[in-house]
Amino acid sequence: MTHSSNLIGVVARSLSDKRTTMSRTDVSVILKLAWATNLVIASCLMTGVRAELYTCLADMEELMETEGLLMRTLDGYIQAQEEKLHILKRHAADYAREHEEASQDIQGYLSNPINAYLLVKRLTTDWKEVETQMVDDVGKVFVQNITKFRDILKFPSDEDLNGAAVALTRLQDTYKLDTASVARGELNGVQYSTELSAGDCFELGRQSYNNGDFYHTVLWMNEALQRYEEEYNKTTAKSDILEYLAFSTYKQGNVHRALKLTNELLEIVPTHQRALGNKVYYLQDIEKAAKEGQKRGDDGTGSVLSDQVRVSVAHSTNNIPERDLYEMHCRLEQVMSPATASKLKCRYTDRGNPFLRLARVKEEVAYLKPLILIYHDVIYDAEIETIKKLSIPRFKRATVQNSKTGELETANYRISKSAWLRDEFHPHVSAVNRRVEDITGLTISTAEELQVVNYGIGGHYEPHFDFARKEEGNAFKSLGTGNRIATFLFYMSDVSQGGATVFPQINVALRPEKGAAAFWYNLHPSGEGDMDTRHAACPVLTGSKWVSNKWLHERGQEFRRPCGLTFDAD
Repeated sequence: MTHSSNLIGVVARSLSDKRTTMSRTDVSVILKLAWATNLVIASCLMTGVRAELYTCLADMEELMETEGLLMRTLDGYIQAQEEKLHILKRHAADYAREHEEASQDIQGYLSNPINAYLLVKRLTTDWKEVETQMVDDVGKVFVQNITKFRDILKFPSDEDLNGAAVALTRLQDTYKLDTASVARGELNGVQYSTELSAGDCFELGRQSYNNGDFYHTVLWMNEALQRYEEEYNKTTAKSDILEYLAFSTYKQGNVHRALKLTNELLEIVPTHQRALGNKVYYLQDIEKAAKEGQKRGDDGTGSVLSDQVRVSVAHSTNNIPERDLYEMHCRLEQVMSPATASKLKCRYTDRGNPFLRLARVKEEVAYLKPLILIYHDVIYDAEIETIKKLSIPRFKRATVQNSKTGELETANYRISKSAWLRDEFHPHVSAVNRRVEDITGLTISTAEELQVVNYGIGGHYEPHFDFARKEEGNAFKSLGTGNRIATFLFYMSDVSQGGATVFPQINVALRPEKGAAAFWYNLHPSGEGDMDTRHAACPVLTGSKWVSNKWLHERGQEFRRPCGLTFDAD
């Protein structure tokens, strides 16, 4: 009985496998054999006679049918295993190709946001797909071995994947990057990486959808659909692309196209439950709009904005919203007027400091009021490397102060990691801090520790003030050193594209230059905040941005920068 039961079990498992090659005749034969075997075994048990198939040629002929069935079943199993291995080999080849390229210049590779996004994706969604293929006993052992090292190795989370995707869409908006160009690995016309697959584009769209960003969902799902049609080895399912694309198109107000895409989805998967439900809803929406249109005397379709184009309205410079102005500066579209630029000078100066008379610094006036100065070659390569090494193990997600509570918290408008370094950590840190005092003439005894910042994928810091406004009464209260009177910002790396420090209110953009530093007063001599010092760190398009800053406070500056008698006294 055991043998026949096993045979029936083989049939059941084969039928449940969509890839089986068994025909109805095969099933009929094997079930007949199982039934006949049951009868023979039962008879043998009752009579004590042993069945011996080899003694009858007719019985042996039936065994040929059995062998044929087993061969077809084995071939089906082998085919299924080969398909699984083909998927795993494709992933392995992708991993090997990208890893080899990255190993040649790791920093250069990861300074490209497309490569950085793809690395995070490979270690999250792609690796999950690999694990689903490694479900046999051998595969489980390998997966378990990797799991043991998760506490030692760094594995990105789903949140990291979402952050990387959001960063790419932020860069896309800020620098007006064409979706198709980014998918080709181009940033501002420069080829930086391999092309994105349909699956890569789909994941960008899916992450945008999860964030409720239907605009970018449509952009990336359209690109995924186009690339799907061109791919030989499909990296995602067309039905999945159409599902996200249809609903996001509807959320953007284009119900007719949403219906068309849904119908296309139902041609592929006629029983798709969500698509069937959405189709009914879309038809009702169209019918309702048609009735309302008849009352208004039109066709009810209304005017629909293109999925690919955002409407931009021409503004005069004075009326441009701050966000748009900030992004224009990041793209370096706004330039200073010739009249203003003609008043700016460069010079060697000792700032009245006896020590600097022996080694004057290169001072460039970037703006007059508020006074923004650039000092060139004031932090050296050896110091930069030391500061980086000290900072990396101390890095934490950069925070901002809550304007009401004064507590530090993370925010989506500041994407970077930072560390704080004290003088006693290394002589190089002490030397850099001392140099700030020599150049500015302000005491550093009440200053904050040296803050070191590294910006990640699309890292940025939206427009903000360094000083605390009157309504932020709890800001810096724990320090007991008053408000931030001035900012000294060191640039510790060059940046290939993006990453400028911009002052939208006064039309100033400072490009990062390794070894240089920017300096400005946040407060008027009266102690009132200078609203024109509102500034931002533009997203890093390509490259790695390292900066360190020293925030100088009011306390101790009474005789170094005396108070003015008027609100905006210089």
